[in-house]
Amino acid sequence: VREALDIGYRFLDCAEFYGNEAEVGAAIADAGVPRGELFLASKCWTTTIARGPEAVVAQVEQTLKDLGTDYLDLYCIHWPVPGKHVDAYLALEELHAQGKIRSLGLSNYAIEDYEELKAACAVPPQVNQIEVNPFLYRRKTLAYFQSEGVAVQSYRTLRDGKQFDHPTLVAVGAKHTKSSAQVLARWCVQKGVIAIPKSVRRERMVENANVFDFELDAEDMAKLDALTTSDA
Repeated sequence: VREALDIGYRFLDCAEFYGNEAEVGAAIADAGVPRGELFLASKCWTTTIARGPEAVVAQVEQTLKDLGTDYLDLYCIHWPVPGKHVDAYLALEELHAQGKIRSLGLSNYAIEDYEELKAACAVPPQVNQIEVNPFLYRRKTLAYFQSEGVAVQSYRTLRDGKQFDHPTLVAVGAKHTKSSAQVLARWCVQKGVIAIPKSVRRERMVENANVFDFELDAEDMAKLDALTTSDA
């Protein structure tokens, strides 16, 4: 995290489930980046959501303490726990009103989950974080949330590196003198999706951020779109 901040990354995606917020907070303090330059996001896990609104509020307070900040730029419901996620979100609305959370979001929400929440909430969610990549191109889901004004943020943008040798990625990358990782991230950018890359290697962090100096053409995009199959 310290190296990522040195390189120039300013968005940090945290979560209760990741179990590393204290370490992220230490890296932020060590890096000395002004708080106003950072965009800090986190999420509450299913077990906390299941325990009810008070547990959700307590977890947000713990996250603020661990990250060493008095507000979060984004806080999400990590999973739409049946019968519990709406109450959890309503608790976050109260923290939003207090200024402890600047924007509210969702993670792993299907259209049906979102519609259940939408009927009850007063503060619209700004983000839905789901897996999106050319191997899991959710056309209907992307179109729906984008039409609702909910930004889609991708995790597993790079497929955990498991498809870097795929012939289509290699060929498109060679065409633009870019890596497979850069092709995957650029595809997301051109789909209007906020791409989250993940790496612990400095050289890969630099590479993953370098996706704004080229553009995939219509042929490239069509080939990548076709990587999603019925068994994806």
